[in-house]
Amino acid sequence: MKKVLSGIQPSGQLTLGNYIGAMQNFVKLQNDHECYFMVVDLHAITVPQDPAALREQSEAVATLYVAAGIDPTKANIFMQSHVRGHAELGWLLTTLSYMGELERMTQFKDKSAGKESIGTGLFVYPALMAADILIYNADLVPVGDDQKQHLELTRDLAGRFNSRYGDYFTVPEPYIPKIGARVMSLDDASKKMSKSNPNPGSFIALLDPPDVVRKKISRATTDSGREVKFDPADKPEVSNLLSIYSHCAGLSIEQIEAKYEGQGYGAFKKDLAEVVVSVLEPLQQRYREIRESGEIHNILRQGAERAAAVADQTVRDVKERMGFLLP
Repeated sequence: MKKVLSGIQPSGQLTLGNYIGAMQNFVKLQNDHECYFMVVDLHAITVPQDPAALREQSEAVATLYVAAGIDPTKANIFMQSHVRGHAELGWLLTTLSYMGELERMTQFKDKSAGKESIGTGLFVYPALMAADILIYNADLVPVGDDQKQHLELTRDLAGRFNSRYGDYFTVPEPYIPKIGARVMSLDDASKKMSKSNPNPGSFIALLDPPDVVRKKISRATTDSGREVKFDPADKPEVSNLLSIYSHCAGLSIEQIEAKYEGQGYGAFKKDLAEVVVSVLEPLQQRYREIRESGEIHNILRQGAERAAAVADQTVRDVKERMGFLLP
């Protein structure tokens, strides 16, 4: 089976965008791929985190993985920091990275813009991301548009290592779903739905209560027209809501357009809210059961043990090729 690697940062509440764009695909991939799904807590600390909040969000994200349908008997679910090889290989790959490559990273430019001082972790973390992928010799990496550049660096580093020290790393390919890869903000469809947006009305959190979901969707930006039509160029906000409806209800865009022909946005948004609530309520119930039982800690321990067995061997092989004296 081909290997798949992906991870989500525990730096805020997971959103409906995370669910549609990433987690639904994780659930599909686990059935016929060898999957490694991490909570990337080492990436989260590239910017300051409150320790209590980081601990809580780490457990919440891991639990949401399972609640969303990732089966820990089929896929490895673990904390990045629980597998020490990630940090070690991250350093080894940092020494293979060039300043110019890291300076060109769009995310670094965006996050450092206008700041007097910038943490070095924010600068070098693409090398750690490369290590996350290469440590399992992953074949496929589910990525959104904002991560393509980091995957290109990973591919470059794999090729650079292979040319210097002999073929070892698999050069990974992006896995980009045809639909659902990008859910946009509820208040501005030119921006991706993000858990870091300071406006909570811009996103639907997976743990938002039903009444909060209904209120956010009722207030979602539309346009001055009435036609429920998929037209990303001229009706980007309505098109985004249609896409969310399609993924949550399992209906085609055409079916939804036909259903609301001549009805305007009121009925459409009201029904969309109920469709989203119907998806989130069972997920939230499963989430509460897992948190209350404490089983997530066993899941994370077992996932880390399986992942470490692979990761430790990779680090040993890499160090041997690079000339380290092994114990």
